Amino acid sequence: MKKYLVWIGVLILVIGTIGLSLSVTFVTDTGGLGDKSFNDSAWAGVQMAVNKLGVTANLIQSYEQSDYIPNLTAAAQISDVVVAVGFLIKDAVEKVAPQFPNTKFIFIDGSIQGIPNVESFIFDQQQGGFLVGYIAAAMSKTGKVGVVGGIPIPPVESYMYGYKAGVKTYNVLHGTNVQVISGYVGSFDDPSAGKSLTESQISQGADIVFQLAGLSGLGVIDAMKDAPRGHFAIGADQDQDYLAPGHVLVSAIKRVDIGVFDGIKSVYDGTFVGKTKVLSLKNGGIGISPMTYTKQLVPQSVFSELKVLKEMIESGKLKVPQTKEEFASFQVPMIKF
Repeated sequence: MKKYLVWIGVLILVIGTIGLSLSVTFVTDTGGLGDKSFNDSAWAGVQMAVNKLGVTANLIQSYEQSDYIPNLTAAAQISDVVVAVGFLIKDAVEKVAPQFPNTKFIFIDGSIQGIPNVESFIFDQQQGGFLVGYIAAAMSKTGKVGVVGGIPIPPVESYMYGYKAGVKTYNVLHGTNVQVISGYVGSFDDPSAGKSLTESQISQGADIVFQLAGLSGLGVIDAMKDAPRGHFAIGADQDQDYLAPGHVLVSAIKRVDIGVFDGIKSVYDGTFVGKTKVLSLKNGGIGISPMTYTKQLVPQSVFSELKVLKEMIESGKLKVPQTKEEFASFQVPMIKF
C-alpha cells in the first residue's frame, strides 16, 4: 500500500507540472526593437526558445539608460529568466541580479563575474570586423573606407579595431594604402545622425562605410542608397544585406540570437553555470553574410584569401586586435596565398 501511495505522489507531482513553462522577459537596450540588428537578433533568440523549448516570453523596452534598473527589477519580479542585452546595461544587472537570487539573468555583450545567477556572453566581434575590413579594402575604388559607431564602448571599439586590422592586413599584403575614416554618432537610436555622419565620410572620399551604431546604423545604409554608384554600406550583427539590396556589400554577423537561446536553454535543461561564455569564428558565433546581392562583384581571389585568413584566425595563428593598444602593436603575419 505504501508503494502505491509513493507512485500516486509522483503522479500528482508530474500532473502538477504539466502546462507550466519557463517564463522569460527580454529587457532591451535603448536602441530597442526595430534596429534590424543587435536588439532584433536578441529577440530572435528569445523567439527561438519559445518555438523550441515552449517558454513564455515577455518584452520590456528601455528608452533611456535610467530605465534599466526599474525595467530589470520589474522583469525579475515576473520571470524565471531575465535577458538583458547591451554593454551599457551591465551596471544595472550587477545591482539588480543579487536582489533576486532565484531568478536567472542572461547578460549579452559583456562579462559579469562573481554573481552566481548571471550567465554572460561575450563575442569576438573583432574577428568579423577583420573579415569585412579586408573585403572593404579590396573593393574600395577611392582608397578610403569609413566606419560609423554609436558610442565608443568596448564591443563597438572591438569591431572597429578588427575592421582597421583587416584593412591594414590587405594593405600590407597587396602594397596598397587604403585609409580608414572613423566617427561616432553619440547614440544607438538616431538614424538621421547616422546618415549625416555617413554623408560626411562620403564627402571625405569614403566609398564603403561600416555601420556599428544599432538603430543609428540604419542611417548609414540609407545614406548609401542615395550615394553614387559603387558606394556601399557594411552591415553589422545581423545579415543586413536585404535592407538595401546591392547597396550593402557584406554584413559582419554576430550571433546574439544563439547566445540568448543557449543561455535560456541552460536554465531550461539545468546546465546554467553563471559564468562567461565566448562566441567566436571557431564555434560559429561570428561570421559574415553570404553576400546574396553582391558576391558577383567581388573577385574570387578575395574569397580565397579570406578562407586562408579565417583558418588562421580559428587556429590562433592570427590574433585580431580588439583595443587601441592591441591595434597599435598589431603586425601582419607573413602569409602565402
